[in-house]
Amino acid sequence: MGKAERPCADHYGVRALSGASPSRRAAQAVDALRHGWPIAIAGAPVLLPIETGLAPQAKAARLLISTARAETLRLTNQREAARGSDPVLIRAGEPLDLAAALPVADPSLDLQTPLKGPFLAEALPWRQEAEVALELARIAGILPAFMVAPEHGGEPVALEAGDLAEFADPEALTIATRARLPIHASEHARIIAFRSADDLREHVALVLGEQDSGKVPLVRLHSECLTGDVFSSLKCDCGPQLDAALVAMADEAAQGGWGAVLYLRQEGRGIGIINKLRAYHLQDDGHDTLEANRRLGLPEEARDFPVAARMLELMGVSAVRLMTNNPEKVAALEAAGVTVTERVPHQLPANPHNAHYLDTKRDKAGHLLR
Repeated sequence: MGKAERPCADHYGVRALSGASPSRRAAQAVDALRHGWPIAIAGAPVLLPIETGLAPQAKAARLLISTARAETLRLTNQREAARGSDPVLIRAGEPLDLAAALPVADPSLDLQTPLKGPFLAEALPWRQEAEVALELARIAGILPAFMVAPEHGGEPVALEAGDLAEFADPEALTIATRARLPIHASEHARIIAFRSADDLREHVALVLGEQDSGKVPLVRLHSECLTGDVFSSLKCDCGPQLDAALVAMADEAAQGGWGAVLYLRQEGRGIGIINKLRAYHLQDDGHDTLEANRRLGLPEEARDFPVAARMLELMGVSAVRLMTNNPEKVAALEAAGVTVTERVPHQLPANPHNAHYLDTKRDKAGHLLR
């Protein structure tokens, strides 16, 4: 790609991806952010991720951060109703290196490192590209914060703003393999693995009972929770929900029906394990789970439920009895063409560590009691 094609990056060598599909370009951009390389979204300046950046000589006066983070800096009082994950362009009084920029990006450092100002919010003429950059950061599992047009930032990976939609297209998902998987709830369970060519998140469906029974299956959409599912964390109800769902589906199978748990690789409501643990740290300071996500500049809800609809389609399932207290899951499946014949409540007792978390899901996220 010639320099004339990317006027916003005219003093950088742009790593061209000739022949790559839009989805592949987005995937390589995610990989670049995880490795600390800059990206160049057509129509926007070069952006270097602040958290992972590997250019020690890089400096920039302008930073791209989230609305929620800008509110902490007292730069967006007039925009308090905006989504916390919306982009904001700010300018520092003098160029910052990566070490000085990190406390601007990371709320967990607020008490350790006083913010260095002054900062001024500026107009953002490349808003769509900025939104794509913050979303790519979320997918990469890093803080949504960038140096803008940094000096000595390195060679960027190029992509188009529209590439992200191709990367997130659930139609790219296919069945990779199937196997028998005896589990505690049923010795006759089977597992189906799904993947997309450009997405490293591999989802699975655990099936209990006979799918050809002719009955509408009991289905649970369960987003990955390492801390709850594996380590039995008491901060959430994910582990007990998963166990109870498998027991309920084993009961369905024993009565001639069947069920399936769709295990979605969407840790921390879609923000990734590292940012989820950062949110836990903020919760220890008194913020609830949704406030913590917002202070990190990440969406309060970033899970991709249409991918579950695609999994069901590949399994040949068009109607389900959905085991959930979350109306958004019902709406997302129905919007994707899956008929939800019944919402089956899935409420479990609270404990002293997760009572506030469950209250937050009910009061702020719209989860139902039954």
